Amino acid sequence: MFIRHPLLHPDPHGLITRSMATAAGLDDADLRRLVKHGHLVRLRRGVFVPAEQWNALDEFHDRPLLRIRAAQECLRSDHVLSHDSAALLLGLGCPDPRTALVHITRPKVHGDADRAGVKHHLAPYADDQVVAVDGMRVLDRARTALDMAREHGLIAGVACCDAALRGGATRADLDRARQAMRCWPGSRVMDAALRLADPGAESWLESEARVLLASLGIGRPETQFGLTDGNRTVWCDMRIGRHLFEADGHLKYTPANALGEDPGTVLWNEKERQDFIQGFKLGVSRITAFDCRGGAHAAHRRLLREYHDTCTRFGTDISDLAPYIVRRPGR
Repeated sequence: MFIRHPLLHPDPHGLITRSMATAAGLDDADLRRLVKHGHLVRLRRGVFVPAEQWNALDEFHDRPLLRIRAAQECLRSDHVLSHDSAALLLGLGCPDPRTALVHITRPKVHGDADRAGVKHHLAPYADDQVVAVDGMRVLDRARTALDMAREHGLIAGVACCDAALRGGATRADLDRARQAMRCWPGSRVMDAALRLADPGAESWLESEARVLLASLGIGRPETQFGLTDGNRTVWCDMRIGRHLFEADGHLKYTPANALGEDPGTVLWNEKERQDFIQGFKLGVSRITAFDCRGGAHAAHRRLLREYHDTCTRFGTDISDLAPYIVRRPGR
């Protein structure tokens, strides 16, 4: 294997550049041959990674981050990482990390442009908006969340604003970033994202589901609504009146779920949890990723029907639940 070459050593992140290969006595023909035979994966022109390492990386997190690092090896102009790239590095998330371009913002560039998988943005930024993440210069959470709203729309803006607040940014930070972007394109979507932002959302899907609920016109949901009977405590994603809305991802019901639990056990626990919730005379709706995207029209009708059924049966007042309601510390 080429990685046993006595002079060829990947950098700490596993990247191999053309200059490193040249120093080890390999030319371009050797690199092409290594790629052809599946020993190397070419990330960018002149930047490679051992195929064994690449194949072991998670496609939603580790691979996108390595592509960002590979781009950094090739970029020479003054820039900061921004938009999707900053969001990934800061843990805010992005619509699809697998296909996301590398995004950089530059104070001197002739308009936005895509070049070899890197999107260059022309936009000013202040020095105090730049933070260091793993040795890379990145626009901070507040600025990145608003950039994501401008780049990808309301859902991404809300999800990233939620994550920014969850990660330590304050509403004052978001407001300051917004003031510095007055009269910029995308002002309306930034303002809408700020109005809906809530640190109680614990995932991208929960943020997406809350945007769907906002379109129903039945009120602003309370996030992380807690109930206890003294023995058991549950936290519900969103509540409006006496109706609860749960963002339901598919992954937890598969053998590869993050908790490592048997899907049958997960399903049984969910049933017991829902029985517990409904014992308080509360309605429950489940919202999936499909409801938020391809099936939004049908989801609108279903969610309104289920919500109004709960209102008919139990009303909207929750004062009787006061002895059972718990709140997260700091909320």
